[in-house]
Amino acid sequence: MSDDVLLIEKDGPVAIVTLNRPDKMNAFDEALKDGMRKTVGRLNDDDEVRIVILKGSGKGFSAGADISSGIADPISFHLDIDYKPFLTGIEKSDRIWIAQVHGAAAGVGAAVAMNCDLVVMADDAYIYMAFAAIGLVPDGGNTQLMLKHLGYHRALEAVLEGRKMPASECLEAGIANKVVAADELDAATRAWAENLSQTAPLALAACKRLLRSVGSMSFGDAITAEGLEQTPLIKSNDFREGVAAFFQKRKPNWTGT
Repeated sequence: MSDDVLLIEKDGPVAIVTLNRPDKMNAFDEALKDGMRKTVGRLNDDDEVRIVILKGSGKGFSAGADISSGIADPISFHLDIDYKPFLTGIEKSDRIWIAQVHGAAAGVGAAVAMNCDLVVMADDAYIYMAFAAIGLVPDGGNTQLMLKHLGYHRALEAVLEGRKMPASECLEAGIANKVVAADELDAATRAWAENLSQTAPLALAACKRLLRSVGSMSFGDAITAEGLEQTPLIKSNDFREGVAAFFQKRKPNWTGT
């Protein structure tokens, strides 16, 4: 399934979504934003999909917002209706989203990449807080994402200086999970996605929900949250299958039930 600005491929439980405006460095125009909103919703409702790879075509992941025709006012309204639905859709999705980053992930494109659950970067890729260069503050959730990974002092430095963070620095900061050679990026990401897709789907989704939420909880509340997730898992067919496979020394056959 495809359209002009967004390409979608399914390979069993793995879906690959490609931002496809290579002549514009995959900058987000109205069509691409609309495509992302629809695609995130569609994949979140697809029971066959467990892992989603998000990548860009051409020379980079994404240059951010397409401001070639100006910026709509008020920007707060447009951020809420254009970007927030698909960014929070990725955040709350039961699927694991992997950002496959080559070249630049700049501006709101950086937020799209960092908001994914896992990030694989080519060794020549970088995160770019481009806002300072045009007199703006980071948006699309960039401030929270940078603060989470870098801490206040380093995040503020990166934002104020509007500098490019190379893949090696992103790996050190925990923004990236893996850094691989550029010519190995596609194969490495697909292999990882395929491996993750063999994880018990109910547990996979529960782990994501927990790790997206427990950071703002007390330790005691985190224990309670884990128990609330564990209770239905213990009653699932997948748990029974997992236990049987463990004792029979075979691979489990997960059904997501």
